Amino acid sequence: MATLTYQLSLLGLILCAVQLISSYSFKSCIADPYYILTSFKCKNRNNTKISDIVKDLPGSAVNLTVSFNPVQHIPNNSFAHLPNLQYLSLDKNKLSAIDPLAFQTLHQLNHLNLSFNNLSDLSPLLFQDLHNLTSLLLTNNVLKALPEDIFSNVANLKTLNLRNNNLTNFSAIVKSVSHLTSLKFLDLSSNNLTSLSDLNISLPQSLKVLDLCRNNLHTLGCNPSLLRFIQVLDLSFNSKLSTKALEGVDLRNVKRLQLRSTSVKAVEFLNISNISAGHVVFSGMGLKNDSLLIDLCTMLRRKRSWIKNIDLTHNGIHNATNSTFSVCPQIIGALDLSNNDLNKVHCLDFLGKQVGIKKFNAEHNHITSLESCKTINFNNLKELSYRYNRILSVSGYAFSHMPKIETLKLNINNIAFLHRKALRGLKNLKTLRLDNNLLTDLFNDTFKDNYNLQILNLRNNRISVIFNETFMNLRNLITLDLGGNKITQIHPSGLDGLRSLSKFYLDGNNLKQIDSSLYHAFQDTLTVLDLQKNFIRFYKESVISPFVNLSKLSDLKLDSQRNYGLVVLPKNFFKGLHSLESLYLTNNKIDFLPPEAFDDLTSLKFLTLDNCCVGVAQLKPGVFKNLRNLTRLVVENMGIQNFSKDVFGNLTKLRMLQLNRNVMQSISVDALESLPKLHYLDMRNVPLSCTCKNSLLQNYTVNNPNVQIVYLYEMKCQVDKKQKFHNFDTKVCYIDQGKYLFFSTAAVIFLFTVSPLLYVKLYWKIKYSYYVFRSWFSDHWRRLREKEEKCAYDAFISYNFSDEEWVMNQLLPNLEGNGSSFKLCLHHRDFEVGRYIVDNIVTAVYSSRKTICVVSKNFLRSEWCSLEIQLASYRLFDEHRDVLLLVFLEPISERQLSSYHRMRKVMLKKTYLQWPGPDCTDPSQAQELFWNQLRRAIRAGNRLETEQNDPDEDFARASNETGNYEKLLSDDEYYLQP
Repeated sequence: MATLTYQLSLLGLILCAVQLISSYSFKSCIADPYYILTSFKCKNRNNTKISDIVKDLPGSAVNLTVSFNPVQHIPNNSFAHLPNLQYLSLDKNKLSAIDPLAFQTLHQLNHLNLSFNNLSDLSPLLFQDLHNLTSLLLTNNVLKALPEDIFSNVANLKTLNLRNNNLTNFSAIVKSVSHLTSLKFLDLSSNNLTSLSDLNISLPQSLKVLDLCRNNLHTLGCNPSLLRFIQVLDLSFNSKLSTKALEGVDLRNVKRLQLRSTSVKAVEFLNISNISAGHVVFSGMGLKNDSLLIDLCTMLRRKRSWIKNIDLTHNGIHNATNSTFSVCPQIIGALDLSNNDLNKVHCLDFLGKQVGIKKFNAEHNHITSLESCKTINFNNLKELSYRYNRILSVSGYAFSHMPKIETLKLNINNIAFLHRKALRGLKNLKTLRLDNNLLTDLFNDTFKDNYNLQILNLRNNRISVIFNETFMNLRNLITLDLGGNKITQIHPSGLDGLRSLSKFYLDGNNLKQIDSSLYHAFQDTLTVLDLQKNFIRFYKESVISPFVNLSKLSDLKLDSQRNYGLVVLPKNFFKGLHSLESLYLTNNKIDFLPPEAFDDLTSLKFLTLDNCCVGVAQLKPGVFKNLRNLTRLVVENMGIQNFSKDVFGNLTKLRMLQLNRNVMQSISVDALESLPKLHYLDMRNVPLSCTCKNSLLQNYTVNNPNVQIVYLYEMKCQVDKKQKFHNFDTKVCYIDQGKYLFFSTAAVIFLFTVSPLLYVKLYWKIKYSYYVFRSWFSDHWRRLREKEEKCAYDAFISYNFSDEEWVMNQLLPNLEGNGSSFKLCLHHRDFEVGRYIVDNIVTAVYSSRKTICVVSKNFLRSEWCSLEIQLASYRLFDEHRDVLLLVFLEPISERQLSSYHRMRKVMLKKTYLQWPGPDCTDPSQAQELFWNQLRRAIRAGNRLETEQNDPDEDFARASNETGNYEKLLSDDEYYLQP
């Protein structure tokens, strides 16, 4: 009930913490994504103050590890804001001082680790608030003593580890722990204790394990009953400790006593001690010859009739004869002869009648070979280990004398020859370790009798070919490890018979392709397949999937293909892997990830592409479209330029995303928000720009309470390394949108209202001004004004091409011929070739004393003609120069002229000429008068003085010279119009 109440209160704290904090990112710590806001690791930070490391952690924290930091001092109340801590590890820092109230308020703390620091002394009040502390680790410090009352308030302490300090006073230690009624484990190894003088102070009765190895004990000197409740006692590596030092000490309850590398003599000790002989570990007690071993066995037989385990490691035993263990009581458990100097084992003949033995270890010896053994002696032996020897060969029937063996360890030897019948008779064998040897060949009858084998480890040998039917009889094999060999080829039926295989390791071989035998060998069994570090490589995008029948495969490793990597990942390569949960593709040089590559991986939960595709411009949309069960994605160092919703939007269950060392300068917040389950985002070493395009991203990282950005507050801006991404200035990125929208809308409405009016009223004025400005800009304006007084032409003729016949047949002969000396400027004749037509028109107007506009209905419809009359009228009205002459070829009504405001203004100010039509009374005389008046108008000056001269008078004088003006005026009223 109390546990349930505590869990509910903790859940409430977590919910409150989620509501109160504005960010799920921390300055110096990383939260475990699978334990939301309860577990944190703060490692390898450069902060020297513990407060800077943990100050931003929420009160809901339960587990906290602060390691590998340069922290030297922990002040009072450093963890006051973390009252729910249960596990606190401060190991591997540089702590030299901890204030008395540093752990105040940590009433829930169960485990405290202060190991691997520089602590030399502790305050008596240091642990006073740790009422629920059960485990305290202080290993590898420089403590010289413990305050007497330091553990007065930690009554629940069960484990106290003081290994590798400088403690010298055992009595003071006993006094400090004597009241700990729950203490079970006390480690005082590797200190400077010289004796166990206790001053009649007893160890807690609850204490069961006491480790005193690697001290300087030469005598115990303690109350005989001091150790009466200890069950495991280690006195090893106290070289000065003698047999006499243990005389009279009550060891009756000790279940395991280690005396390695002491001066205690085994037989003498058993004579004076009340310990059960079977509970003494005889490792390293100098029992190096038959005589000593026989004496020991005689003593053991006298003590009791049988014994379970005998540990004779580290005794320097060189040889054992048939009589060595004959006098020993029956061993019904394990015999360990590891770390001795044995050269041969002689089919275990030296064990004599010890046929009840179940486990035999002879590791770390000098055995060079295993001979054939034809006699069955050890029917009860289940486990045999010859690891770490120098075995070169194993003969046939080498283990026939132990047919019931289940575990055989021959690994880490030099076995180059394994007889094809070496394992004959081992029908109960379940685990076989042959890894780290020199085997080159396996034969189809090597494992003939091992049909119950479940684990076969052949890693790190020199096997190059798997021949047909090599594993034919291993129908119950679950794990096959062939990693680290030189396999280049697997014969077509090389994997036949492996009906139950679940885990298959082929990593570190020389395979260039995935063998076709995989297509059919493991249809319904294989769950783990390791193919990393081979030479597998593809050159085309379409291949037959080698995994199409592996419907149960859940873990596939293809990372680090050697030399060139996979190069191409075929689009249907993973077809059929509907149960795959983990896929490793790191460290491959894949040129292109097809959008269909992962379509069949609907159950995938973990995918790592770290460093697999460096140089890929971007991931294609839809490449992760079917990975809706993916919870962790590693895409580090892939050269990703864009993080888009089209690529990552379907990962609806993704919890962890690692984007380290990519090249995108911005990340779309929409893409991140499309990942509703995301809790962990690592984008360190990504060159995010501190500009407005990342203002939304900054807000997302700082204020999102659900997504942890790893070391967010350490992320720097790329341009200015002194500026941090989380607080770069974004004020200029946010504007009063309402105000700007109002002014923008008002301006647009005004423009739409005024533009039509300007178009109607000022269209030609603006257009003319533009052309004049262009001419001025290109230096034409200056040159034209300079030539104005010295005009190149008498008149520029502006006409429409439809009136060209009249101009060429009538105008040109009468003004340039018939004795006239006028020089006219015509389009087709005098315009400069290759020049802009506008520039030609401007030059023609300003290089002529007059501009004659031949007006007709077609003329009024011509844009170029309109421009020409506009230019001329500009000189007439704005420069006050009489340069414009209007000649109407045909009658044009007022209605047709109503839209030409500029021309009507000219007609109101100046007299214009009308070409006599065919219905005139005397056309030839009227035309003669027309040409005379036009010549006179061309000769007239171009200075317009409206106040002194009346142009109509000049016109009348010119007409009177012919003597027919009045008559013509009465005959044809429309010829001259004022």
